[in-house]
Amino acid sequence: MNYLKAVLNDNLTLEERHLKELVYIGKKLKINTSKYKQELKKFTKSKKAIAKTKIIKKTIPVKKNIITKKTTKNSKYDIKAVYAQEGRIVIDFNRTIKKSDLKFFELHYKNLHKDIFDIKGRFKDAKPTKLKLNNVNKISISQHKSNTLRIVLSNKTNPKTIYIFNKKRIVIKVLDRKTVRPVNKVKITKSTNPYKLNNKNRVIVLDAGHGGKDVGAVGPKKRYEKHVVLKVTKYLHSYLKQRGYKVYITRTTDRFIKVNNRTILANKKKADIFISVHANAAHKTKIKTLHGIETFFLSPARSARAKRVAEKENKSDMRKMNYSSKNTLLTILNQGKITASNKLAIDVQKNMLHETRKLYKNVKDSGVREGPFWVLVGAQMPSILVELGYISHPTESKRLVSSSYQKRLAKGIANGVDAYFAKNP
Repeated sequence: MNYLKAVLNDNLTLEERHLKELVYIGKKLKINTSKYKQELKKFTKSKKAIAKTKIIKKTIPVKKNIITKKTTKNSKYDIKAVYAQEGRIVIDFNRTIKKSDLKFFELHYKNLHKDIFDIKGRFKDAKPTKLKLNNVNKISISQHKSNTLRIVLSNKTNPKTIYIFNKKRIVIKVLDRKTVRPVNKVKITKSTNPYKLNNKNRVIVLDAGHGGKDVGAVGPKKRYEKHVVLKVTKYLHSYLKQRGYKVYITRTTDRFIKVNNRTILANKKKADIFISVHANAAHKTKIKTLHGIETFFLSPARSARAKRVAEKENKSDMRKMNYSSKNTLLTILNQGKITASNKLAIDVQKNMLHETRKLYKNVKDSGVREGPFWVLVGAQMPSILVELGYISHPTESKRLVSSSYQKRLAKGIANGVDAYFAKNP
């Protein structure tokens, strides 16, 4: 962060110092810091170049790229000089500038990326001036219109470009996207919101199933459902917060929460949606055959499969009711939100499959289903229960404890939430 602040404030001294710190820390942590070392080399080269320039200036009073001739404020050429220095382009003015004096836009032609800067002003030496930067393939400069100087940066890659305003100066710097990554470990990369929604006022409550004495399903090598779902839910919490949602989570540690208490937080926070995260398990006779992702929404069970899964997830709830009574209660309590929950389940299921199949093409779609899940009964908003896969299955179990797969599942759910709100504003 200190390095980025130095770059944005155009402070070369601090920038060099923080780069050295990054290289030193990276060496201690055994992290690849080659990109930072390359940036440091630029500073070394620049210092040598400046030292040479000082010697040359004694014999050559005027430099081609820098216009040293004094001009008055009334001069028709209000841009005094344009030059490349220490990995950046500097535009010096004879007048005080405003942010409106620069317009920036990008163009993409197949494999070529162009960053275009239209700067209000006239520059006498636009045509003869030539600029070069190490991390830019080509730079062109021209007096595009009588009062607009155009600078075009052409690249085969798509680097990040920033520009900084001072009173009488604009500084353009091109940053390698890999270079600006922080050295400290980040569990998940920043995830963008593909639908560009305004999520500021949307509230989501997430529930990591089971916990504490209730371990949930158990897979090979004592892989517990409660641990897997907590990790996925934490990743999901981070992704959704990054996209601007207000997100709350029922548990952040390995603790037991009664089923009928899990929706209290959702109702208290007046959540827009409630998502409970679980992992499935099969009977020992079907351990090697049953696998796949499925998403449930609250409704009276319509199939034997849904009843079986619901019984497994409802196990920790001590309420005693016969099947007919349960179905009657569910129908009365939740008829109004069944349709919305169904839509949410469809979007989440679709996006989970899309993300996980980027890692494994054979991820099975077990569909969107209805089921009488008690954890969803108390929710006063659209609610779903996600089954991330079968922790009992030999192959799927290994995937479920992998952090890369957990992140894919979480990102898929987050994308599904975005899709739901985009379609149902």
